Amino acid sequence: MSDAAVETRKARAEDREAVVSFTRDTWPELGGDYIPRVFDEWIETDGPDQRTFVATIDGRPVGICQGAMLSAHEAWAQGMRVDPDYRGRQISPRLTEAVYEWAADKGATVCRNMVFSWNDAGLGQSRAMGFEPLAEFRWVEPDAIAGAEPELDVVEDPAVAWSVFHGSDAYHELCGLGLDLEESWALAEVTKARLAEADRAFAVADDERARGMTYRLRTFERENDDGDEETWCEYGVGAWDDHETLESLADAIARDAAEQGAEKARMLVPETPRHISDAAYARVDFSEDPDFVLERDLTRY
Repeated sequence: MSDAAVETRKARAEDREAVVSFTRDTWPELGGDYIPRVFDEWIETDGPDQRTFVATIDGRPVGICQGAMLSAHEAWAQGMRVDPDYRGRQISPRLTEAVYEWAADKGATVCRNMVFSWNDAGLGQSRAMGFEPLAEFRWVEPDAIAGAEPELDVVEDPAVAWSVFHGSDAYHELCGLGLDLEESWALAEVTKARLAEADRAFAVADDERARGMTYRLRTFERENDDGDEETWCEYGVGAWDDHETLESLADAIARDAAEQGAEKARMLVPETPRHISDAAYARVDFSEDPDFVLERDLTRY
């Protein structure tokens, strides 16, 4: 193996073959990796608020990572992959530092990432690069049901949704984060302004007060266990008072998702005994494993 130095640069279209070759089978038990599917889009959409980096040895790409600005001060790091034949060459640290420097130069004071809870290597590498544990979440997954009728009233008001979230334990458990409006699989600070820009932000309420909230982001296609494509509708975060409130919130989501032409829905929720047991009590499906969000302070860059 060459002892040439590792260099980092902006990714180019001609890097595709090399990148696909070392990312194709990252997780074969899960059907592969998403990088080969999104590489062309990443290159085409790189710009002032997004930068895809590759690490090279002797000119050959042997690692990839992308940074994205989610707001004026929030950066997101994603897609860190290293060619297995070149591990142990400090490729991941060089790529991560390149993202940090780029993000800090853009004005970011923080950079976050997400790692699957079962990804030991990814968690260890993130900690080694200065990411600190921040939050843990899971997906609540109601079926889409046309005509579902929540017992509580549905309030179409982003300001009310914000008030519910800001005063909830979900806000504190998630450190104020929910899914970003534009970048999939990225979490950003939920603000009143962002809720006003969401496809739909709503709350469920009784006669006295609002008790639960969420906001809709997007629909996407996902392969089910039988290999068939399903349409899913995604909701950025969920907050609720108790399992009865969750029942109404899930019904409101079920109806809304069906109206979007979806068959399933998923809503990001805190990974806590209360939230997950509420879902079980309300008989709402949830994902098998949690995901972790980590954070790196960039104020000294």
